[in-house]
Amino acid sequence: MNITPKKLNAFLIFKLPAAYVTGVRAKYIDDVKCIVTVKHRWINQNPFKSLFWAVQGMAAELTTGALIINKVKASGENIAMLLVKNDASYSKKATGRITFECSEGHLVDETIKSAIETGLGKQVTLNVVGKNSENIEVSRFSFTWSVKVRS
Repeated sequence: MNITPKKLNAFLIFKLPAAYVTGVRAKYIDDVKCIVTVKHRWINQNPFKSLFWAVQGMAAELTTGALIINKVKASGENIAMLLVKNDASYSKKATGRITFECSEGHLVDETIKSAIETGLGKQVTLNVVGKNSENIEVSRFSFTWSVKVRS
């Protein structure tokens, strides 16, 4: 089963309603990258009238998590995944529509392959950049995920 943006957005409604209510939406996913957007609105702003850091984090995390979920499903193995670390930096006020992109699907492939071959838990760190509609970077995230074949 391939994961599509439509399926991811339906998943948000039922499993991550806070992300859905605040406007986080998947726009694109393939084997290499995932793109998620969120528009700054009243419901997701901070007191400084920009996109709240936690909403940016939800959107950024979804790009990496969706890539891993897609690869786990494609592997056909029973693999557990867990977010173990994240880092973030913010460089500009986030207003308007912010687009988050992770283009490191190849790293997920290598990590899952290694986890399957060794039977050991493996970690992968994926990077996400958030840009505004003028293509200016507003934030940068790093998420470290652990994957392990369940026995």
